[in-house]
Amino acid sequence: MFQHRSLRFIFCAALLYIPSAQAADWPQWLGPQRNGISAETGLLKSWPETGPKILWRTPLGNGFSALSIADGHAYTMYADSTGEFAVCLNAASGDEVWRFRTGSYYKEDQGGDGPRSTPTIENDRVYVLGAQGKLFALNIADGKKIWEKDLSAEFGSEIPKWGFSTSPLIEGELLLVETGGVNGNMLVDMVIDRETKATAVALEKATGNTVWTALDDKMSYSSPIAFTVNTMRQAVFFTAYSLVGLAPENGEISWRFPWKTRWDVSAATPVLIPPDKIFISAGDQSAVIHLKAQRDGVVVEEIWKNSEMKNHFGTSIYYQGHLYGFDQSILKCIDAATGTEQWKTRGYGKGSLIIADGRLIILGEQGNLGLAEATPEAFREQANVPVMNGRCWTIPALANGKLYLRDEREVVSLDLQGS
Repeated sequence: MFQHRSLRFIFCAALLYIPSAQAADWPQWLGPQRNGISAETGLLKSWPETGPKILWRTPLGNGFSALSIADGHAYTMYADSTGEFAVCLNAASGDEVWRFRTGSYYKEDQGGDGPRSTPTIENDRVYVLGAQGKLFALNIADGKKIWEKDLSAEFGSEIPKWGFSTSPLIEGELLLVETGGVNGNMLVDMVIDRETKATAVALEKATGNTVWTALDDKMSYSSPIAFTVNTMRQAVFFTAYSLVGLAPENGEISWRFPWKTRWDVSAATPVLIPPDKIFISAGDQSAVIHLKAQRDGVVVEEIWKNSEMKNHFGTSIYYQGHLYGFDQSILKCIDAATGTEQWKTRGYGKGSLIIADGRLIILGEQGNLGLAEATPEAFREQANVPVMNGRCWTIPALANGKLYLRDEREVVSLDLQGS
């Protein structure tokens, strides 16, 4: 057990932060509550043999940035021979509304080229992070720059092996981003004050000015989450070395759970299990921890740890007492309380999924789209149809009854309401 002595509070309820958007929008990474679950109902319970109706297909350049949808527009990032871009599409037609150049073309020999981070939307702004660490706040209507931040130049961040992948998180008046500690890079130490280097930073979302910096861990590819427990707000970062809870107002460490695998890579986002547990997975292990209040602080207690749900990069989803996700290339359901496998199936490779209207919507690595009941009883597949033509490592997005998928060549919109 790992304890922090200065924090005193009683756990009671936990709520994720929800950026302001329309009820059925999908304004950020993993959706409205950053948990991969849509509150939409009335979706098709079964699909035709050919799958849901395809509304449009739009060619797009390289990248793994997912789509964020708000007020009839879809936002993502891509790269082509001329550079890297944030782009706004008309959600009804797929037509380009605007694009903004965020940097030069990012090439990666093993994982694939292009940007990885997903845009974050709030009100009249969209926040985007390029693969090489350029962070922008853009006007949502026309894509004009409001402010810019170079994470490498300001914080001494090394570009990770597979590029900056974290998606910015809005927390009140702040924008939280993992920037990556330098960890003893002597060349950078010579030109940048050690105190400015940090794994996590909070910026004023209005101006981009730095409010606080925290940690000096090796950077991961994971995205932070934030939730409230009683009156205590927690910003949780999953670095290459630990899961850490920070006070959003000042970046002080509330608790830390050491985590180190043989690969030193954390890509999946931490998963809140209300009211006071968190699931994490990276490398060859997964675990659930419990945040327990004591008189003189918080004890971080490991509930279970095993290798039943080894998320390579896709984030698992917690739903009604169970975790659904990809154990490498095997789709599984496990009991969140014990880590015990409930069922498993193949056929989707290293895919991704979301949950909506009581069903799993599964996007396979090779472009097949599946529909299955979200139940621990058994894998009950109701459809499995080819939709995409390229490698799919990007999670689906669902907004206003429309499903948005992406591979390394195009974006596709499908009608899940059957209208």
